[in-house]
Amino acid sequence: MDGYIQQKFTGKTKRYVQILELRNDPEMIKEYRKWHSEEFHWKEIREGIKAVGILEMEIYILGTKLVMIVDAPEDFKWKEAFARLATLPRQSEWEAFVAKFQGCAAEAKSDEKWQMMERMFRLY
Repeated sequence: MDGYIQQKFTGKTKRYVQILELRNDPEMIKEYRKWHSEEFHWKEIREGIKAVGILEMEIYILGTKLVMIVDAPEDFKWKEAFARLATLPRQSEWEAFVAKFQGCAAEAKSDEKWQMMERMFRLY
């Protein structure tokens, strides 16, 4: 593997890392991946993520485990941003749609599904 090119931002940024477990169903995981692809993603969801101030978001997968990495400006306020995100067009519809893959309640919001991880090491 050659790695992934990262964006460079001017000024300091914050990084958040979260984890989520998918249902253990290979066909559902295949479909979940499809809905996150460039071809099938919901345009309003990507626009909403950017609208609340997120600079970059990546999701990595290994089996049924997802890890999401979010980069945001230094003054970003996670709870306020995700409360706003929940009110944006199609966001609640998206959360209900992906809940069937994630094994959680259809009414669960993004910040209720994803568990925040704690950084335990950083190479300086």
